[in-house]
Amino acid sequence: METTRKHLRTIRMPVRWGDMDAYGHVNNTLYFRYFEQTRVEWLEEMGSIVRPDEAVGPVIINASCTFLAPVNYPATVIVKMYGGEPGRTSMMTWYELFIDGDDRLHAEGAAKTVWMDMKTGKSSPLPDNIRALFD
Repeated sequence: METTRKHLRTIRMPVRWGDMDAYGHVNNTLYFRYFEQTRVEWLEEMGSIVRPDEAVGPVIINASCTFLAPVNYPATVIVKMYGGEPGRTSMMTWYELFIDGDDRLHAEGAAKTVWMDMKTGKSSPLPDNIRALFD
């Protein structure tokens, strides 16, 4: 069954010299940071501030990345984020990573986000404003 994906956000970030590893390309862990930054900016835009003192907030329970082509310094990454039909307490997000000036898809990823009651550690219903994006 194919999931409908809705474009939620696109961001651009410069690759830093320190993002590279001993092989001369961006270290694989940084791709997750690029996806994370995209997700956090979108969440903040939606009013879901990611802070430890919030009663309810989004947490990642699963994340993946497929590396398709290396990214090298200097470059500007372009990350496109998509969301899928939400469940009661969670939603899937997907990511595409491109390099400015290059049409090739360099990486694709996914993350499942669950809203959690930080005091109980139990899942909590998705905020209405996020659910409304898919109505």
